[in-house]
Amino acid sequence: MDLEKALKTAIDYENKVRDTYQEAGQKAASDTGRRVFNVLCKEEQGHINYLNSRLDQWRKTGKITVEKLGTAIPPRAAIDEAVARLKEKMAGQASGKHDVELEMLKRALDVEIETSNFYKEMVRTLDAEGKQLFERFVEIEEGHQAIVRAEIDHLVGSGFWFDIQEFSTEM
Repeated sequence: MDLEKALKTAIDYENKVRDTYQEAGQKAASDTGRRVFNVLCKEEQGHINYLNSRLDQWRKTGKITVEKLGTAIPPRAAIDEAVARLKEKMAGQASGKHDVELEMLKRALDVEIETSNFYKEMVRTLDAEGKQLFERFVEIEEGHQAIVRAEIDHLVGSGFWFDIQEFSTEM
């Protein structure tokens, strides 16, 4: 795949992810769910804007410059602290109240994984310029997956946070 097609495809993936978060934000039952979905939606829109700027540059010059791509995803310690507060807040709430959010999170995880796999393939197959551009997207999308998985784990009460068991019944 050439770089222009890769950029167009990436924009399509990002639009799909953004639209998923936008819909989820509108359907979320809790303020926390709405905030999480809306932050991720804005982040995906930032990716779309960035990719469109790189595509425009490519079309004008035949080259791209890889500019710093930020993320709204906070450091791990901040995520851990926020989840602890969320657990306290949601303790004792009926789980059925969050069925819509859980379904939307599962959809979001699916599109994040699909998008991340596309970026990994671009890193594997494109030349140095394209590889450098998409490596950062792999990092960011994997961070998004971690946030979504953590939210799913919390809502279903699996006892896992970021794929790490929070408690054990063994002594």
